[in-house]
Amino acid sequence: MEWVTQTLSSTIGRKVIMALTGLFMCTFLVVHLIGNLQLLKDDAGQAFNIYAAFMTSNPLIKIISYGNYAIILLHVFDGLFLTLHNRKARPVQYAYAQPKVGATWSSRNMGILGTLILVFIVIHMKNFWYEMHFGSLPMATYEGKAYKDLYQIVIFAFQNPVYVVFYVASMVAIGFHLIHGFASAFQSLGLHHSKYNQFIKLVGLVFATLIPFLYAVIPVYAMVVK
Repeated sequence: MEWVTQTLSSTIGRKVIMALTGLFMCTFLVVHLIGNLQLLKDDAGQAFNIYAAFMTSNPLIKIISYGNYAIILLHVFDGLFLTLHNRKARPVQYAYAQPKVGATWSSRNMGILGTLILVFIVIHMKNFWYEMHFGSLPMATYEGKAYKDLYQIVIFAFQNPVYVVFYVASMVAIGFHLIHGFASAFQSLGLHHSKYNQFIKLVGLVFATLIPFLYAVIPVYAMVVK
């Protein structure tokens, strides 16, 4: 098992961890988006509240959620390690004066983008995850069963233009983060070949554009229509 420890503690091993955790979180983004899109339904929050109750009460989903929290933290700390390692290996002045040929803006600023996204996650979880688990939420009844009315909390938050702008800006940061991160993950896993590199980049670009855009639509729609 020593080779496993050495591999995972090396720069290459760290990049593999970044790739695997990043791709897992891409899957999470899709699943979470499907649930959040329930906010757009004109049903006074019934579909979203039932979804939220299921996600916070199903034992299997709860285990997966805790695993997801751990993966997010692992991805964050691994990213910080790689960022600091790159800065030590290459002087800041030289890096800015002569950026790597072909490097995109997002690839050169993954650390900044990641930090902005982390701030968003903390605020987002405080406003919604914490309230769902520990807050005093109003209740709603559907077919004789009571549910925590998280829908009202979310819609209320999305009536604040400042928060909506912050939310949309965070989705833009996630989009730029994904533009580089998606393709880079496959490269770190050794799936780098001229036959399918362009296809992976295209899929990554579509994913990095479509998913954050749909997330951003929700608060804007809620502020304008709800």
